[in-house]
Amino acid sequence: MVDCGLPRERPAALTVAGSDPSGGAGLQADLKTFHQFGVYGMAVPAVLTSQNTLGVEAVFPVEPAFVRSQLDCIQRDIPPRAAKTGALGSAETVCEVASWARNASVPLVVDPVISSTSGQPLSSEDGLEALVRSLLPQCLMVTPNLHEAGEIAGMTVQSLEDMRRAAVRIADLGPEWVLVTGGHLSGDAVDVLWSDGQLRLFREARVAGPSHHGTGCAYSAAIAALLSLGRTPPEAVRAAKKYVTEAIRRAPELGRGNHPVDHHAPAKWSGMLRSGRPDL
Repeated sequence: MVDCGLPRERPAALTVAGSDPSGGAGLQADLKTFHQFGVYGMAVPAVLTSQNTLGVEAVFPVEPAFVRSQLDCIQRDIPPRAAKTGALGSAETVCEVASWARNASVPLVVDPVISSTSGQPLSSEDGLEALVRSLLPQCLMVTPNLHEAGEIAGMTVQSLEDMRRAAVRIADLGPEWVLVTGGHLSGDAVDVLWSDGQLRLFREARVAGPSHHGTGCAYSAAIAALLSLGRTPPEAVRAAKKYVTEAIRRAPELGRGNHPVDHHAPAKWSGMLRSGRPDL
């Protein structure tokens, strides 16, 4: 047997999200991202979709009780060191995930997916309300884009100052860390991380080109993977942003719509299993 120098025990990370059969977003994107960071990935589907790079054609929510059954089954055998959520669909499913997270005491990253890149709703109105009421108080970090931050904070988010104000409002709802991503603004891609009265900015040069499919999924999955490896939230955000920027830069021209990012982008920032520290 060849010894590759890697530990036999490696951290496990869990995603609870929607399934994207085209592989650009959702569970499929999360699992590929976990793999790039040397993390053992597990997945619980909460929503099934029929979609491709052109858009979402159909959405089929998974029975909430079955979502909870999967979560409990995993928890009894391979408790994750970190978890993330994506599209959860119904309020009932959101509440089941919140209840599980409360009992599991796992670092949780919430990607509050409201709609797909093409604009198709992936969460019901009461699902968003349940997310704000039940799930945000249970999470370590929430990662809304501009639209999602505006919906949660009840305001329009169109500038860096708006992002800061929205982050402060969202933090009042319970999460310890709030990351508002500014990928849809002009200029450099700047994200705002807020916690306990402290603001941090993460800036990367914008990659020219159209919108890409599944960037938010890859970003939040990378953060969860890094948390499972023991990184602090600011370290995880910095390394995850570098990874996603490179994944966008190397995006393959697959499909006739919004191309997926390259989840196999060089993950030089994810060499923790070998070096013990990320290249931050």
